[in-house]
Amino acid sequence: MTDATDTSTGTGTGGGADERLRRWRLVLGGGPADGTGAALAGDDARMDAALDRLYGAKGAQGGRPGRRSGGLGDSAPTVARWLGDIRAYFPSSVVQVMQKDAIERLDLTRLLMEPEMLDAVEPDVHLVGTLLSLNRVMPDRARASARAVVAKVVAELERRLAQRTRSAVGGALDRSARVLRPRRLADVDWDRTIRANLRHYLPDHRTLVPERLVGYGRRQQAVKRDVVLCIDQSGSMAASVVFAGVFGAVLASMRSLRTSLVVFDTAVVDLTDRLHDPVEVLFGTQLGGGTDINRAIAYCQGLVTRPADTIMVLISDLYEGGVRDEMLRRVAQLTDAGVQVVVLLALSDEGAPAYDHENAAALAALGVPAFACTPDAFPDLMAAAIERRDLNEWAERNL
Repeated sequence: MTDATDTSTGTGTGGGADERLRRWRLVLGGGPADGTGAALAGDDARMDAALDRLYGAKGAQGGRPGRRSGGLGDSAPTVARWLGDIRAYFPSSVVQVMQKDAIERLDLTRLLMEPEMLDAVEPDVHLVGTLLSLNRVMPDRARASARAVVAKVVAELERRLAQRTRSAVGGALDRSARVLRPRRLADVDWDRTIRANLRHYLPDHRTLVPERLVGYGRRQQAVKRDVVLCIDQSGSMAASVVFAGVFGAVLASMRSLRTSLVVFDTAVVDLTDRLHDPVEVLFGTQLGGGTDINRAIAYCQGLVTRPADTIMVLISDLYEGGVRDEMLRRVAQLTDAGVQVVVLLALSDEGAPAYDHENAAALAALGVPAFACTPDAFPDLMAAAIERRDLNEWAERNL
């Protein structure tokens, strides 16, 4: 602990015992039971107060008596001031964690419908998920602020992910279009060419004379792949919905793909016509509610017109509230027809997700890979799917 905290404030190791006591005092929260006897002043005291309001006995549900005793109160101005304080004393990554904790521990969802609150928060994916869950009940006066928060996060995600997605997917589309008469040397796929001509190897000359060349086809305007994104919008999938909405818009901007985006709970909503604007896509979702995967897959089956050229990505934790056997039967029909089906148990930066292991195993028995994927890995996943590589092997190497 000492090394990590010494570098965070620049005090070095010269603070000795007093510095260690100060840090333990900030961690433990004060009171006679913490045993430090250390007093705080200035910025340390204000930082401690900000922590106390969130993690104190009044802030932490079920907190132990006699410990921190703060709380944010039931007032938007009070919470807004607290948000300003934590931004002043903590880095952005910590602020986002504290905001998420505050929403969950102190039930601030009602206050998030106040414009002054939304203007004070640090935008991040978790906050967007919370706002999307409230968008049906949000008052008009807060909607513009909420949209601005969502737009800021979407713009940041696009800067992070869009170019890499277009590059990886575009390259895979080029490589997937094989030609036997490449026009340029740069278009020759040397690995496949050598494999196709091994029988023409001349041992005496230690060389290979290719009878035919295998090359990459250059990208054309024609649609080469159909992509169907089928997204579970139950409450546990909030971060996945945000990332999937952004990726859907990026994929829809590529002319070589025909992208459809469908969200579902117990009902199914097709948001394909909103893919020109990822913010519109996200505000078309409604987080929370039940889950009927079977109904969603049935709808997506109707979107498939070219099975051999279709990739269907189901993003769900697989907790099925519909007819399980029918869901599995539909997936089997899709794979038998030639559709490449991939199940992502989560599309987020978080750790291992909770999911229905029995359904995941049943899908694996059908040859359908099911795994969690980070947003940074998703472009390469789509490239592997377009090239019809073994996705289980890809996941083992990359995830």
